[in-house]
Amino acid sequence: MCFGTFTFSDHSSQESVLIIPQVVIGRQGSTSWRTNISITGDAPKTQSSRGSTPAEFAPLNWRPGLVSEEDYVAGVTGIISQVHEGVADKVVLARDLVAHAPGMRDWRGAISRLTETYPDCQTFAIDGFVGSTPETLARVDRGRLGIRVLAGSIARGSNPADDRGKAQELITSTKDNDEHRYAVNSIMESLRALTPHAVADEQPFTVKLANVWHLATDIEAKLPDTVSSLDVVAALHPSAAVAGSPTDVALELISTHEPFDRGRYAGPVGWMDASGDGEWSVALRCAQWSSEGTLTAYAGAGIVADSDPESELLETRLKFKPIVQAFGQDVD
Repeated sequence: MCFGTFTFSDHSSQESVLIIPQVVIGRQGSTSWRTNISITGDAPKTQSSRGSTPAEFAPLNWRPGLVSEEDYVAGVTGIISQVHEGVADKVVLARDLVAHAPGMRDWRGAISRLTETYPDCQTFAIDGFVGSTPETLARVDRGRLGIRVLAGSIARGSNPADDRGKAQELITSTKDNDEHRYAVNSIMESLRALTPHAVADEQPFTVKLANVWHLATDIEAKLPDTVSSLDVVAALHPSAAVAGSPTDVALELISTHEPFDRGRYAGPVGWMDASGDGEWSVALRCAQWSSEGTLTAYAGAGIVADSDPESELLETRLKFKPIVQAFGQDVD
């Protein structure tokens, strides 16, 4: 198998990679196994089977990157005006946080926190890119395709009754349902180029994570034998869930309002086997490490006609929490 992470934009300065690991540790139930992988003709490298304790590191100090909170609110306000003018239906606008982590290479502690706190998410660490995402872009298994679309969110409640109320508020929100509908329609439209056999849930449902509720819709399809999981990824990305609608207009507005390269944020991340089957997610709740010793985290919100700038800022704070807390600090 190989593991991959792709940039959000074809014009990104960062690299998209597919990596075949030298060692794969598998586990199913109480059974574990190890697979060593080498290039044909080369002797397998000797690998120690002894484990080690994850290195300790001080909590990272996160600060705004190229977009301050005030800049983000102003950007959202501008996008809302353009949506009201009919320029676009939805635009996903992101902002960034940065933390200095010179020399830090052992992230197992942070990865363990993500896995333990968000067991329903896909946790990944590939080529300096780490995160835990709730959104499945494409799961392909012998011609069967499964997709879970997430768009629209709200913070969890402070007690069980409040939490149930938050979920009900989300499922009845016109703004969040509009945002969600654009995302689902975008996926269904893209799938038409691959297969006529695709069906989606008639109504969205709520998905509960550790810190937020999401609106979700499951989509299933039957694929032709010649279509691989990467073919599906190429057809679906970028969807309205991470770009907006119409996609080409939203991408233009993103390039105008975001003063940074998204890199691999909101791009496809996952794995694929030799048959082309695999599981790919949208890279959210994530951070990228640079060779200069900087971690950059990203979070965005879907802006539609009924959006409120301060509420969208709060949504990005919630979405930063998983990755920031994994590296030892809370979000204000």
